[in-house]
Amino acid sequence: MNPINILLIDDHALFAKSLEIVLADSPEIDQFRSLQNIENVISVITEFTPAITLIDINLSNISSEDGLGLAKNILANKCSTKIVILTGYDLPVYRYEAQKIGVSGFINKNIMPEKLLQTLMEINEGTYYFPLPTDYIEELTDSEKQILQLLCDGYKRKEIASMLFASERTISNHIQHIFNKLDVSSSLEAVTKGIKLGYIQPNY
Repeated sequence: MNPINILLIDDHALFAKSLEIVLADSPEIDQFRSLQNIENVISVITEFTPAITLIDINLSNISSEDGLGLAKNILANKCSTKIVILTGYDLPVYRYEAQKIGVSGFINKNIMPEKLLQTLMEINEGTYYFPLPTDYIEELTDSEKQILQLLCDGYKRKEIASMLFASERTISNHIQHIFNKLDVSSSLEAVTKGIKLGYIQPNY
């Protein structure tokens, strides 16, 4: 197997440099580049031809969009590179979205260097890497996420039913499905777990 080029898009220069040092002596890697300016990302990928492009989800220091949005844009441009999300934001909602848009893998930054290299080589060979977390749950539907967010915002079932033009019975059924999927028994528990898993945004 010929050595490959790898591109990292991450807004933390220290992490980028650390990863470069880790991969520098690997015979499997030809060139490693990190990118902190994504303005011409498509041109950079076209010129550098990375077999794999690693992208963090949180790019707040360098971009107005997150890594998933950037990945979607790269994929839409038919760039000849496999996209892998490499992030500390290892939440089910992000993993589901990554799979949905068609990236090749989702890796937690806590991974050991040897395991990271092995995983990247396997992805380069055509495998997909989406390990299930220990707190794996069945994915919530868009309607369930919306209702859970409204519960978090403090609305009651009757108010939610009115807002969504649905009957209270329908809303109650949705809420019960949410409880079952999250393995909870109250709205408070559901909201707390929903925030932890990244399904909803708390109101601070």
